[in-house]
Amino acid sequence: MGPVEGAEAGREEPGRPDSVAPGEPVDGSLLTLLGLGPDEDAVYRLLVDRPDSEPDALTGPLNGSAVTRVLGSLVDRGLASAALPEGGGTVRYRAASPVLALGPLLEARRSALHRVESLVGDLTERHRAAQSHASGAPVEVLSGPAAIRRRLLTMQRQARSEVCTLVPARHVPAVLSFEDNHEEVDSEMMLRGVTVRSVVEREWLEHPATAAVLASCVAQGQHISVTDRLPIKLAIVDRRVALLPLYPEREAEPVALVVHRTGLLTALVSLFEEHFGKGWRLNASGTEEVHEAPVAAVDRQIVALLHVGLTDAAIARQLGMGHRTVQRRLHALMDEVGAATRFQLGWYAARAGWLPDVPDNSPTAEYS
Repeated sequence: MGPVEGAEAGREEPGRPDSVAPGEPVDGSLLTLLGLGPDEDAVYRLLVDRPDSEPDALTGPLNGSAVTRVLGSLVDRGLASAALPEGGGTVRYRAASPVLALGPLLEARRSALHRVESLVGDLTERHRAAQSHASGAPVEVLSGPAAIRRRLLTMQRQARSEVCTLVPARHVPAVLSFEDNHEEVDSEMMLRGVTVRSVVEREWLEHPATAAVLASCVAQGQHISVTDRLPIKLAIVDRRVALLPLYPEREAEPVALVVHRTGLLTALVSLFEEHFGKGWRLNASGTEEVHEAPVAAVDRQIVALLHVGLTDAAIARQLGMGHRTVQRRLHALMDEVGAATRFQLGWYAARAGWLPDVPDNSPTAEYS
């Protein structure tokens, strides 16, 4: 081989599909993982390197009729295009951009693998729960956010009648946020007729994003009670299993306990019921007219938020209005009903039906 021949070969080699460095493996069928057949894989690879080729130029392992059939399949799937030269002659084929043609197939396969991964995690947690139940162990220990998240989601998805939760406003990373839990399982549980009851700390309502999620939960039919302080985060499903952190304030690798039917579970159920009963019921006042009342929807919403103990500043932030606007509307309401204090306004609101789900003999919150 002379110098010129070597240079020409050097220019052609990188563009050929069989141009592989010594010892480098040839991945001859990777595209079959995206749903292409082996013949489609082979012909598409050739077509990528040889644009505007006639079928005869792509023969090799396949004969002419087989190549024509595969090219037709590639065109149908959007992996290639066919064009007839202006002067006539044989149809020529060009490969579609791999990013545009194979990208959606790759994304679909990623999505499918993600669903499989989620299913494997789900099955793992169900297997662990079933093994624990069969062994009669009253308590399990879970380590790590992934394991705890999977178990919590699995417990809720397996709920038959009721899910109860205590949600303190802890300043440690959440294994499963309000938004994630709402998106993952809330709607599905409500559709199955599962009763969902929660107690949340009032601090959550001072964050507009979380307050919006809570309002959406109430609108779906969940029962949410608001209180000042909660001792621990807790989830109870069907009064047969509970999940709670082993170290509530731990910021490092979280550890959780899964408690099955024991005296400890009975105590946890009582703890939940005590806090749910003492809290103030969150309602959807202002989102839709539940009772006829001579008061504007926004004023009912202001009074409802006062009822669960939010400050004027927090109400203003949540409703997107000025601090002084909230105070002015409250003073106007007090003048309208003849209330000298906010406590009297709260009493009147409860009696007048401005606050749904609040019985007439219910004590009113102490407004500040």
